[in-house]
Amino acid sequence: MAKRRKFTDQFKAQVALEALRGDRTIQEIAAKHQVHPNQVSTWKRQAVDGMAGVFARGGKPDGATEAEVKELHAKTGRLAVGNDISKRLNIDYIEL
Repeated sequence: MAKRRKFTDQFKAQVALEALRGDRTIQEIAAKHQVHPNQVSTWKRQAVDGMAGVFARGGKPDGATEAEVKELHAKTGRLAVGNDISKRLNIDYIEL
C-alpha cells in the first residue's frame, strides 16, 4: 500500500495560485506538480473560501505572534523549574 504524501502549506498555496491565475488548465497544473486534479481543485476552492477571512482579520494571523509564543515558552520554563524545585523540597507550590 502506498504511503500518503504530505504537502507543505507553501506548496499548496503555490499550486492554488497557479490554478487561480487561469493560465493553465487544472489537468496541466496537476501533471506539472504530480498531484491529482481533484486535489488541485480542492486547494483552489480552499484558497477562494479562505480569502475573505484574510481581509476580515485585517491581514493578521489568527494564532499567537512570535513574541507571545516566546513569552509563553519562558513562562512554561519558569513553571517547570518551580515545579521541579517544589518536588525536591516537598513544597506544594512556589511562586517565581
